[in-house]
Amino acid sequence: MADLGPIVKAYDLRGVVPDELDAGIARRLGQAAAAELGGPAVVVGRDMRPSSPELAEAFTTGLCEQGVDAVDLGLCATEVVSYASGRFDLPGAMVTASHNPAEYNGLKLCRSGARSLTRDTGLAAIGARAAGPPPPPAPTPGRRRTADLADEHAAFARGFVDVAALRPLRVAVDAGNGMAVDLLPRVLDGLPVTLVPRCFTLDGTFPHHPANPLDPANLACVREAVVAEGCDLGLAYDGDADRVFCVDETGRDVASSLVVAAIAERLLARHPGATILHNAICSRVVPEVVAEAGGRPVRTRVGHSYVKAAMAEHDALFAGEHSGHYYFRENYRADSGAIATLVILEALSACDGPMSALVAPYERYASSGERSVAVADVEAALARVAGAFDGEVAVERFDGLSVDGGDWWINVRPSNTEPLLRVNVEARDEPGVDRALAQVLALVGA
Repeated sequence: MADLGPIVKAYDLRGVVPDELDAGIARRLGQAAAAELGGPAVVVGRDMRPSSPELAEAFTTGLCEQGVDAVDLGLCATEVVSYASGRFDLPGAMVTASHNPAEYNGLKLCRSGARSLTRDTGLAAIGARAAGPPPPPAPTPGRRRTADLADEHAAFARGFVDVAALRPLRVAVDAGNGMAVDLLPRVLDGLPVTLVPRCFTLDGTFPHHPANPLDPANLACVREAVVAEGCDLGLAYDGDADRVFCVDETGRDVASSLVVAAIAERLLARHPGATILHNAICSRVVPEVVAEAGGRPVRTRVGHSYVKAAMAEHDALFAGEHSGHYYFRENYRADSGAIATLVILEALSACDGPMSALVAPYERYASSGERSVAVADVEAALARVAGAFDGEVAVERFDGLSVDGGDWWINVRPSNTEPLLRVNVEARDEPGVDRALAQVLALVGA
């Protein structure tokens, strides 16, 4: 079999179907995962992409051929797989390519208890096993059984908030034709929330727009819905519904760092002194607010596997990323778009004003947002940035390259999933952002 290195990413397996990933490869990955993950069974879920049923079936076949049982969760959001992995203390596999276009698919894998896998802690080994000679079948094949945990998971998610404290809210939701179509109505069932749906049919060809709310262009639909329907806020989800982005009542985008700060402050009121994680790209407002609320802020690398490992190391209560991922200790340290949604609604219910008023105290800095830049030589580009600032301001190699200019900072890091550089700039004001951004883009050759 061909080298599978190209589909082994930093914290998942992902590639174009069928050029890089097909049913045959998925079957071999199932065989390899059976050996690497251990355990008597693996919980398996899938998203709504056209290729997902075939890939999930092939992966399950590979597991069973090696004597490992498969618990088929069917069509579900990624966080349902994480919940099942934690609930039953079994490894998990989710067939999805998250926010990538329809031609992509992949596997998000975890060890028992929803413990994360990275390239260095199992994914590379699975890829190497799958590319090697096929293993002999087990004397006794594994069994398949089904389990529908969607409603149980929804009830679990609602347990993170005081549902009796929620006030009537009108919420526009752009599901991006992804798994939020199934997830959100279950989670919000019985709550005083009027759902204003957009892109609310399951369709893995993404007929309306890419299911990638990190790109501001893909928030146009929810912005329009919030204003047209007089909503209190708008929410947008990625394909497998583990990320959520917000817009306020005016249709203005709310940076995820502000949401991280709002959730952190609310959770710290219940858990004084707790540790809160934020990734290297989050706004400075996050550690400031955590410290002001009596918590302990800790910076981590970008990416769910790294964040989850750091949560275990620090026994962190909560972690947030600039990319719309929110992690909760009592959710087996996994990220959850549903739980984040509920905490946002609870915080808004306790606020005297609209969504804009909720996040106003956290709007202390200007930001460029994340820019993606294609470069011919990533290391050479990073070296140019380091050389331009070294000796003048603080420069460190932490998740790419970070430069701290006092009243501004920049971070330039290689993407974990695509051949791009990610550029982030924050400063006291917009002119400061513009100056720093222009300088760093010139250095990387954009």
